Amino acid sequence: MLSAATRVAMRPSFTASRAFVSTWSNVPQGPPDAILGVTEAFKRDTNPNKMNLGVGAYRDDNGKPYVLNSVQKAEKVLLDQNLDKEYAGITGVPSFIEAAGRLAYGDDSALLNDKRVAITQSISGTGALRIGAAFLDSFYPHAKKVYVPNPTWGNHLPIFKHSGLEIEKYTYFDKNTNGLNINGMLEDIKAAPKNSVILLHACAHNPTGVDPTQQQWDEISQVVKDRDHFVFFDMAYQGFASGDCTRDAYALRKFAQEGHQLVLSQSFAKNMGLYGERVGSFSVVCADAEEKARVESQLKILIRPMYSNPPIHGARLVSTVLNTPELKQEWLEEVKFMADRIITMRTKLRNHLEQDFGSKKNWEHITNQIGMFCFSGLTPEQVDKLKDDWHVYLTRDGRISMAGISSGNVKYLAEAIHNVTKD
Repeated sequence: MLSAATRVAMRPSFTASRAFVSTWSNVPQGPPDAILGVTEAFKRDTNPNKMNLGVGAYRDDNGKPYVLNSVQKAEKVLLDQNLDKEYAGITGVPSFIEAAGRLAYGDDSALLNDKRVAITQSISGTGALRIGAAFLDSFYPHAKKVYVPNPTWGNHLPIFKHSGLEIEKYTYFDKNTNGLNINGMLEDIKAAPKNSVILLHACAHNPTGVDPTQQQWDEISQVVKDRDHFVFFDMAYQGFASGDCTRDAYALRKFAQEGHQLVLSQSFAKNMGLYGERVGSFSVVCADAEEKARVESQLKILIRPMYSNPPIHGARLVSTVLNTPELKQEWLEEVKFMADRIITMRTKLRNHLEQDFGSKKNWEHITNQIGMFCFSGLTPEQVDKLKDDWHVYLTRDGRISMAGISSGNVKYLAEAIHNVTKD
């Protein structure tokens, strides 16, 4: 009889009998994220003049991340309260939810006063969109298509697709004018089947920085109403666009007042500088308080298997700022300061191009557009030349993050843009 040791020695080696095949050997290499790829290339660059104009995060005039004073004071308030770290409810921190609703729909909103808005905290704007997409997929009774502007924020497409919804695009940006193609937009919305879901950027359209005027919003509202469309508002930049929270909420409040069926994705990443805290909300306008209760129950059912309940610290910060009169006033002033700095950089960039370097191109769109981003009109080849010759990094669609421009580098950027566009 063979010994145990002999039997083990006689067994064929696994590696010798066949090559090891991993369960994940068929997983393909995915493409790099467009924004992260720009940042990684920027970090590898050792040139002292390098500029990162890809990332959508506010920087001060020294190019440094900016933590708002109002937020820092709110941090101290929370620290002094010695709060616990217990779970929030599935729909989040109640004081935050209430404050977010008032900021979006207005302190005197009839919808809020009549308890007709179901609101849940979310993992920033991305999470709000994901909740909204899942809710529409589960409960919207009409065709499962979402019409988005062309172009739109890159993450809109995978969020809706992963939620089981189909994507259609409507005309938005006019490459000839670097502005809004309002006629094309209205025609496409009219042509969409009745009861279609129309995604609208409430303010500071990403990536173009092109917004409808209030008169144009009124026209859009009428066409949407005529076609019985359903509106999904994405509002990631309230206050950050113009410096005025009321002005930036015009479209949302206009549509709400006119009785549109709508939902809203809301983010506090930009306007409070809470990028890493991931604070947002998703809300649904309902017919009455009873319907609101039913919608809230289903939002909880959707959220529970996603992430169970949201983080509390960022929501407490927002709540403290918005519910403390002196902190809210300081925050409103800081939001205006950030918006004004970006507007100033737009003016300086255009002036340098036209006056200092004598560019013959039309750069009016730099100052006509609004918010964090400028859709420059640069071609992918010109963007590549900016990177290779001038160490200026942006996405290949020509989108410039205006927050990455400062008083110290705006003239250098103008010179770079002039040189790649003058031929």
